[in-house]
Amino acid sequence: MNITASQVNELRKVTGAGMMDCKKALVESEGDMEKAVDYLRKKGQKVAANRADRDATEGVVVSKTSADHTYAAVVKINCETDFVAKNEDFIAYAHSVLNLAVTNRVADAETLLGLDLNGRTVADTIIDQTGKIGEKIELGAFGKVESAVTAAYIHSGNRLATIVALSKAGVANVDQLGHEVAMQVAAMAPVALDENDVPQDVIQREIEVGMEQARNEGKAEDMLEKIARGKLNKFYRESTLLNQDFIKENKKTVRQYLADADKDLTVVAFKRVALG
Repeated sequence: MNITASQVNELRKVTGAGMMDCKKALVESEGDMEKAVDYLRKKGQKVAANRADRDATEGVVVSKTSADHTYAAVVKINCETDFVAKNEDFIAYAHSVLNLAVTNRVADAETLLGLDLNGRTVADTIIDQTGKIGEKIELGAFGKVESAVTAAYIHSGNRLATIVALSKAGVANVDQLGHEVAMQVAAMAPVALDENDVPQDVIQREIEVGMEQARNEGKAEDMLEKIARGKLNKFYRESTLLNQDFIKENKKTVRQYLADADKDLTVVAFKRVALG
């Protein structure tokens, strides 16, 4: 059957697949455009299965707030190579998934994967992307926060993004404050909001490290745990968001900086997502 260049171009516009793949799909489908689209989707599924064991450690991380700033989401779409991660179409795809999450105020990754994106579920569009690009593509991470005010920050290069939730709206420059805290989270990588939120396994690991350090310094064995627990205070100052020195005004903690704007203003939640 004779397949015209215009048919191939039309299928490419619809699917984003390569020229030769589109031509083969049209030949196999005897020129039927709908069947050709299905053929390419099935090809994408096959490619996805064949690449399931590959490492997808590159990708795009993006974040955004809702129009009313009461909800924010962060999405990571992984791929295999930096070349694909920097492709404008791939970045646009990541933003389309993010926009869908924000519009629907999605609660979790499973819900996001089941939503309709241009007539296909997000899960199916990921398979389509695998078929189109020829690399393993996956939803690497999803996070959301909701509160009176939220903020989002995407670091240059789309390799790191953050979202934060603040306790109170109506504070002067609260959107700017939220943005600054989101940048703090990106730069300082806190492990928890406050000392009470640090996971017990993290605390135990810090104690074990502190004990070993004290032991290497020749401290008495019966003093090791006490010394290690004393070092936890330094860990809390460096690794919990509200207790960290604020990067823009390091004589104050993040907690103090926000309280200067309003005594009831604080951070109630945050998410930090990065590649690697």
